[in-house]
Amino acid sequence: MKYRLFPAPLALLLVAAAPAQPARIADDVSEASLRSIVERLVSFGTRHTLSSQTDPKRGIGAALRWTEAEFRQYSRACKSCLTIATPSDVVTGRRVPTPTKVTDVLAIQRGSIDPNRVVIISGHIDSRVSDVMDAAKDAPGANDDGSGTAAVIEAARVLSQHKFPYTIVYAALSGEEQGLLGGKILADYARAQGWEVIANLNNDIIGNSCGSDGVCDAAHVRVFSEGPRWQGREALAGPQRSLGGENDSPSRNISRWLDTLAEDLSLGLDVRQIWRNDRFGRGGDHTELLNAGYPAIRFTVAVENYNWQHQDLRTEGGIQIGDTVDKMDFPYLAKVVKLNVAALAALASAPQPPAPVAEGGVSTDTTLKWEPVKGAAAYVVRWRPTDAANWVHSIRIPAGYSDQNLPVTVGSHVLKGLRVDDWVFGVSSVSADGFESPVASAVPGGAFRPYSPPAPKP
Repeated sequence: MKYRLFPAPLALLLVAAAPAQPARIADDVSEASLRSIVERLVSFGTRHTLSSQTDPKRGIGAALRWTEAEFRQYSRACKSCLTIATPSDVVTGRRVPTPTKVTDVLAIQRGSIDPNRVVIISGHIDSRVSDVMDAAKDAPGANDDGSGTAAVIEAARVLSQHKFPYTIVYAALSGEEQGLLGGKILADYARAQGWEVIANLNNDIIGNSCGSDGVCDAAHVRVFSEGPRWQGREALAGPQRSLGGENDSPSRNISRWLDTLAEDLSLGLDVRQIWRNDRFGRGGDHTELLNAGYPAIRFTVAVENYNWQHQDLRTEGGIQIGDTVDKMDFPYLAKVVKLNVAALAALASAPQPPAPVAEGGVSTDTTLKWEPVKGAAAYVVRWRPTDAANWVHSIRIPAGYSDQNLPVTVGSHVLKGLRVDDWVFGVSSVSADGFESPVASAVPGGAFRPYSPPAPKP
């Protein structure tokens, strides 16, 4: 018996036991629920990080308390399946002139098999107007980032009705507009908990489909991902120059994985992979997760409307300016949230990606080696030409399989006649019920864990 060779876009056909389960779960995402959440967030007037933390009806404090109450309501419905945490820090900085407590609200749905393995969905709850320091004016923040916060809250509502092998964290973050403060608090909290973060799906501005130039696109969502990993970059620079890795960070492979997942879901929404960490010269909370060594990407609308973000509410030349609910496209938002929910369900069901290494210098063959992964019933070895965007070829290796009566040790595979110079290689893990992890590339910095330099040889 020979291994079956198939192109990478068919990877999800490996999901034999329950291929539609993430899609079925995502079907429970409600457009009406998303609208209700955004309208409630807007009702707080402003959610500026420097606004009141004690007013019962207006300001960031009221918005955070309401979000926590929503999480607790969902937890009661699922018999206390959510643990609520509110990590915080007292911050002073360029956009925080006096010491201010900045708080995130997290709902943690612990996995049944390995609760230390974690996937995170995040969005920032704070809002702003033209002057980033103005905490008094109304700052509705419907799309930026009421839409992302709504994705987090709706994902918690839907996914808390199900159980998963691994942990899902729903994170409403504060302080993004004042310098990615909530993202830093989340990254520090994840490190303190010892979480093995496989992916952070950050959602920031995901609820409109028409740009300020009149261009509309409700058929795509952009996914931003870094190429070479930022954390550990100094130590990785030399090995990457020699062995590759410029286009194969874990985040880049999550982007590729999401692209394939979107095609499989048939939502009428395709992923447009944007190969940079964030929009040109701008940033989001996922950057702080990346700085800590955790894989992270950013979801953002296909076309931004710059009249509807970071603006005082006003009308100029007959054009309405400001981030209000009536500017949003809720059917589009529902599609993006469905993609997030399906991705979280799949990631929380798949084994951890391996940490493969490629060998084959001065050889006509390439050998891939990796440590066996807990919960993996099979692996998929993938490769592509060095100038190809996505994975092209793949071989599935079941556990305990032997080829032509030769023993195959799961954790290594030799690709005959493939010269390591001409290809990029990677490996994914597959669970017994068919859920496949993202690919981890066999390059320096390709592993889905914070990079640490190899121990010096004695």
